[in-house]
Amino acid sequence: MSGNAANPEPLSARAKLAVTAGKAAAAVSRAAGRGSGSVIGGRVALKLDPDLLGQLAQHLDVVLVSATNGKTTTTRLIAEALRAAGPVVSNALGANMPAGITSALAGGSESKYAVIEVDEKYLAGVARDTSPKAIALLNLSRDQLDRAAETRMLAEKWREGLNGSKAVIIANADDPLIVWAASSSPNVVWVAVGQEWKDDAWSCPACGGVLQRPGDDWFCGECGFRRPAPSWALNGDHVLDPHGSAWPIRLQLPGRANKANAATSAAVAAVFGVPPQVALERMYQVQAVAGRYDVVTFQGRELRLLLAKNPAGWLETFSLIDQPPAPVILSVNARGADGTDTSWLWDVDYGRLAGHPIMVIGDRKLDLAVRLEVAGVDFRVCETLDEAVTVAPPGQIELIANYTAFQDVRRRVGN
Repeated sequence: MSGNAANPEPLSARAKLAVTAGKAAAAVSRAAGRGSGSVIGGRVALKLDPDLLGQLAQHLDVVLVSATNGKTTTTRLIAEALRAAGPVVSNALGANMPAGITSALAGGSESKYAVIEVDEKYLAGVARDTSPKAIALLNLSRDQLDRAAETRMLAEKWREGLNGSKAVIIANADDPLIVWAASSSPNVVWVAVGQEWKDDAWSCPACGGVLQRPGDDWFCGECGFRRPAPSWALNGDHVLDPHGSAWPIRLQLPGRANKANAATSAAVAAVFGVPPQVALERMYQVQAVAGRYDVVTFQGRELRLLLAKNPAGWLETFSLIDQPPAPVILSVNARGADGTDTSWLWDVDYGRLAGHPIMVIGDRKLDLAVRLEVAGVDFRVCETLDEAVTVAPPGQIELIANYTAFQDVRRRVGN
């Protein structure tokens, strides 16, 4: 247990004023119907006290979670597991930049733990401010290239920012970029959870040579950089702990990717003394995460809401949907929060949707339509969600959308 948690320093007068002003700004934003207010509240608070994040975190044992895919779900699973050991504050709705994180921690004065999702670009800075006890690093792949730069540069920033960190780093041994980023840290727990999407990790991040990938292993024949030996592993429907014991994973969330998230979460929980059996049992409570995986009724039809923001996420999501002829609605936007460049659509194997009746909506429906045309998949362009649902053939509809398109859908269906 950290010394900070036992004897928290009282907040300074300036910090108290900043928290109060931030909460007031958030309340005004909510009253105006502009969302939760967490981001604007955090911005106001940080404007008044730029050091507020560190002050709010000082009495908490902090876990940071960062990745291209799966960080919101993993944050939720870790939070559920740690509640076995004490009260938890978390940015459960995914406001993962410093303003949103500050708002979340402002509500955690009685908490023991903070489980915080962090946008990849801000990880090093948030880690510096919050002195985390643990940091979970899941994966890195191309996403929002117009904002976050390419993956090797991001891995390099993480590597520099985490160099010498006192935190326990829980990292995916199967992702070479994650291994490179984490290897500068003195205390790393390696977890083998697999890497479905490999197209961003064929060259060695250490020297630029070509990575060899025999079976589940990987290594660079030129500089010797290679996959570390994991102490935790996902093995089918079980998590293997460092003692070789196998613990069953029972989740209400679908798919292999969520089993991987659960395995990482169990490894994080163990750092805080929560046994795998207890951690995994608590994770079963999670049915949906910020609307993801929810099944909703809209216009008399059942829609399952699935989020996919980038090529790796779309690949994982295709493995979740029901077999043809299940109808599928695809929605893609390219607003600021999505990244304005849609060239990533060409990296997704939409041929895997062959046999599904497909309806296409969203701001960039025509970009997606061109991609589907080239993939040789039948589809129909629709102007609205309502139209797409109306023309969809019978059966539960699988709706896959990227970030802002997903939020649009949730608002329309009242989720």
